[in-house]
Amino acid sequence: MDTAPSPRPPQPDPRHRRKVATAAALASAVEWYDYFVFGIAAALVLGDLYFPAGSSSAGVLAAFATFAVGFLARPLGGIVAGHLGDKRGRKPMLVLALTLMGLATTGIGLLPTYDTIGIAAPVLLVLLRVAQGVAVGAQWGGAMLLATEYAPEGKRGVYGSFVQLGVPIGVVSANTMFLVVGATTDDAAFTAWGWRVPFLVGLFVLVLAWYIHRHVEETPEFRAAERKLAEQEKGEKSSPLRTILRGHLGTVFLAGGSFAVNTATFYILITGVLDYTTRELDMRRGAVLAVSLCVSLTQLVLIPAAAALSDRVGRIRIYAFGAAGIALWAVPLFLLIDTRSLVWLAVGTFVASCFLSIMYGPQAALFAELFTPEMRYTGASLGYQIAAVLGGGLAPFLMVLLLEATGTSMAVSAYIIALSVVALLSIRVLARRASARTEPAPQASEPAEQVG
Repeated sequence: MDTAPSPRPPQPDPRHRRKVATAAALASAVEWYDYFVFGIAAALVLGDLYFPAGSSSAGVLAAFATFAVGFLARPLGGIVAGHLGDKRGRKPMLVLALTLMGLATTGIGLLPTYDTIGIAAPVLLVLLRVAQGVAVGAQWGGAMLLATEYAPEGKRGVYGSFVQLGVPIGVVSANTMFLVVGATTDDAAFTAWGWRVPFLVGLFVLVLAWYIHRHVEETPEFRAAERKLAEQEKGEKSSPLRTILRGHLGTVFLAGGSFAVNTATFYILITGVLDYTTRELDMRRGAVLAVSLCVSLTQLVLIPAAAALSDRVGRIRIYAFGAAGIALWAVPLFLLIDTRSLVWLAVGTFVASCFLSIMYGPQAALFAELFTPEMRYTGASLGYQIAAVLGGGLAPFLMVLLLEATGTSMAVSAYIIALSVVALLSIRVLARRASARTEPAPQASEPAEQVG
């Protein structure tokens, strides 16, 4: 970030740091894999299997609405896990989130369709999606803090990016699974049972949850904060959630506003565009999935590169550059997609992915540095999950509505630009607060809100 980091306790040896960073990255990857397979399945088959309706658009809207329900549940996971994670530890909340995600994803893979059990099918699908949302809302803060709170001085951005890599790894893995299943089954078999295979792979997340429970230690910063919290609780009965709600809610909403465009554009690219190109533009499913996979692979390089640069020149500067790039590319993106050419689809989504990566790389460290260790899990998780609700959860659903209402993809571009403006305004306020923290404070004023 553009401000000096707060003092930190002594750090463990490099070998243990690498083990924890690897475990956090794997936790993020498997959690996001489980979360993303639902989005791909929603674009391809879930509408017809669980929400039979008179038109394909209605079925897709229902499936995407269920997709969005998971995002609405994410703040609940962030609140509960954040509060307990700040009081009881990062590790146990991460283990619980992984376990819940593994069970929910496997349940979706085994769930009978509407033709088999009637209205119970979509009801159960929605409940399992809610469980996925709670799990991913709880997971991100735990994995992110395991990585960043074990990071050596001056490398918090790089270590935080290991967790951010879970997103492209999850996308690549989910797309690969659907490509493999699609290539080894015909359309009838894919619709009958093939789409379930990627969900059943989610059982492996339980193995990782067990490993983290047995072999990963709590972070040094939490152990230091735990002692401070214990002293506070004896005197004033405070709590991390109460502290956030009373004095730092503005920072939480600014964080969410700054990130909503990133998560919205991301889900438009991996889910909304998949539906749009296959259903409206008559492009081949396998080819579009292959493009999405290849573009996601480039993020494995771009995300840590942007994070490393943020360690040198400041997080807000890199973050704002990515947000501005998304705004400028929103119109060219859909002009290229509308050509129905795989090459131009790849070019358009690749450039958009570059700007997303520039934002996403430093985001974990930026959000961690907005709050002190005693309330960091709660504050960072809430900011992230608010962005997920305002941006990601509704984006594919709104994309279909906008396309149906206007008949032009430029309406989707306008939606992205509007969110970019919100992001840039939020970043500007965060930058001003960060700058104010570096200036000498007046002697007679109360302590300023922690923003850096």
